[in-house]
Amino acid sequence: MRFPKLFVALLLLGFACQQPAKNQSSDLLLEGNPSSVGMSASRLERVDQMLQGAVDSGYVKGISGLIARNGKIVYYKSFGVADEQNSRPLKNDDIYRIASQTKAITSVAAMMLFEEGKLLLDDPVEKYLSEFKNMEVLTAFDPSDSSYTATKANKKITIRQLLTHTTGMSYFGFGMNDLRSIYAKKGLPCDFGSDQFDLATFSEIAGTLPLAHQPGEHFTYGINTDILGRVIEVVSGVSLDAFFHERIFQPLGMKDTYFYLPEEKHGRLIPVFANEGGVLKAYHGRDEYGVGLDYPLSQGSFYGGGAGLSSTLKDYAVFLQMMLNGGIYNGKRLLSRRTVDLMTSNQIGDLNMGDNKFGLGFEIVTEKGQQQLGVTAGTFRWGGYYGTTYWADPEEDIIGLCFVNQRKGMPGNLHDRFRVMVYAALDD
Repeated sequence: MRFPKLFVALLLLGFACQQPAKNQSSDLLLEGNPSSVGMSASRLERVDQMLQGAVDSGYVKGISGLIARNGKIVYYKSFGVADEQNSRPLKNDDIYRIASQTKAITSVAAMMLFEEGKLLLDDPVEKYLSEFKNMEVLTAFDPSDSSYTATKANKKITIRQLLTHTTGMSYFGFGMNDLRSIYAKKGLPCDFGSDQFDLATFSEIAGTLPLAHQPGEHFTYGINTDILGRVIEVVSGVSLDAFFHERIFQPLGMKDTYFYLPEEKHGRLIPVFANEGGVLKAYHGRDEYGVGLDYPLSQGSFYGGGAGLSSTLKDYAVFLQMMLNGGIYNGKRLLSRRTVDLMTSNQIGDLNMGDNKFGLGFEIVTEKGQQQLGVTAGTFRWGGYYGTTYWADPEEDIIGLCFVNQRKGMPGNLHDRFRVMVYAALDD
């Protein structure tokens, strides 16, 4: 039986309309076969050898990796142990301190409020936080007593500058030496966890401190995203912790991401290992910056939007998949695709931060940056202080995460080797 061409065309059109739209009903991150997404299983086995080798050589106690392409998890493995006594094998669902990977989540929260018309990127921060009305810029510093002189800032710091680390705020521990001393003298607390401070107090102190430079003139990595977290609290009327759980974690199904872990999940937190005399030992005290490394196990009151969260590989991969999906996951839209585009494009112009640029909460790989390891230009990425790293590549539709929790003596090229081997496994 023959059908008229018009009938066939209409039939095909109707069939196409019934298919699930990309990134809507088929947007879940599921396990899949490497060959089904154009990756080589045998080449991914090289990743096994590299990560196991890092354990065998004594570089790390334990290490985990996750690789996804086209929404399919094709690599999800852990190597080594999760304790100093070598008695518990590391598991895929163990929980890591993700430190500065918190920044991306805080940035998404801010952009959700942006989409609701509750703030604009070039709004002055003082519109929401009055303590930032009269900002000053450091002009001279006396290391003998941490005294300083400053001049009035020539412009207001903005929400956009908080997102791009261009306000002139530094860090309390490993930032610029002069500002570190000033921050310490003024009592600015560590932003990894505290049961004595809250974000409001942190912001009030920060508003009295000088900037490293005039707003917008340089990229200076610092406490910007913590202040952004306080803006979110003021604008939304709820704590940053509540906003994250109600507006991001619950819709995405991120069940293992917290500022402070519930007691039933304490046993899944990986210790921070430190290289002491060539031996990796679990570190439970305070480090040289005054950070108590067991902060996720406490009942803290400080919700550090710049570095406070702990999470799992899978939870964070889901968050990144939402971004690759254009702001939607499991049918829940957090952001529009145009806002995702805004966040993952260069927002610092010609300001220098090495070979790459910075968007709204993410480092953005440039064509020059692509030449280093082959990671595609347009990839957005960052990492955490204790050895976690991630990237998401929109062009190749790849997500990569490699997690350890360690300080002192972790080889700097381990994550780079992981990235290289992921792209070497492309087989299409």
